[in-house]
Amino acid sequence: MAPLRFSANLSWLFPDLPGLPARLQAAGRAGFQAAEVAWPYAEAPEALARAARDAGLRLVLINTPPGDREKGDMGLGAVPGRQAAFRAGLEQAVLYAKALGCPRVHLMAGRVPQGTDRGAVMGEMETVFVENLRHAADVLAQENLVGLLEPINTRITDPQYFLDTPQQAAAILQKVGRPNLQLQMDIFHWQIMDGNLTGNIREFLPITGHVQVAQVPGRGEPDSPGELDFPYLFQLLEDEGYQGFVGCEYQPQGDTVAGLSWLRSYWDRRGQPQAGQ
Repeated sequence: MAPLRFSANLSWLFPDLPGLPARLQAAGRAGFQAAEVAWPYAEAPEALARAARDAGLRLVLINTPPGDREKGDMGLGAVPGRQAAFRAGLEQAVLYAKALGCPRVHLMAGRVPQGTDRGAVMGEMETVFVENLRHAADVLAQENLVGLLEPINTRITDPQYFLDTPQQAAAILQKVGRPNLQLQMDIFHWQIMDGNLTGNIREFLPITGHVQVAQVPGRGEPDSPGELDFPYLFQLLEDEGYQGFVGCEYQPQGDTVAGLSWLRSYWDRRGQPQAGQ
């Protein structure tokens, strides 16, 4: 059983540092070999790639652009009438992924339109999402990239988000039927929506391309107070043969480096694998 490989989510960690280059340097100094970021688009891709190389890090995950956040967008993949904007954002994400050597792109589904009943539009939104995902799979395949679908909980974090359970995401992946599209398992969201983590991890890990972690309900470090037993969950991922990255997508409860004691303990016990792909 190989030790897990961890990725610093720089949209969440090192919040006291003002930009991605500084956060990349901090992550490298903290011992990470891999990083991920939701939206890298404020930085030029070539400059960001240099900053990652200088920090000794590789980027392993980015998201498609969210759309117009001031108007409430949080991704566009399933939003009716926004197909052209989603596809333009996909092209931008692919440009960045290529420049960064980043193999995975989270294809954000987006929110149920404001003022719309979820039940009334779910069928239309799924149709739009499936069509956009087939297009995305073709575009990504040309560059040997993988697209990911992430369910986000609608109980606490984002009540309007379209994609909110692994069961829904897996059913959509099956409809799309493309091998370069996979599931993104954020254990924080999965626990809030459904629990049953042992069963769900075992069921859906074979179609999972990336994992993210945070404690529930506070979304802090894995060893902060909360519902989840992360030593057990990390062992479960190892036992099930998970080979991808585990993204540290949590809100530090204090200084980021001081809060990494859980990860240093894991590395002391299991060793620190190379980042690889």
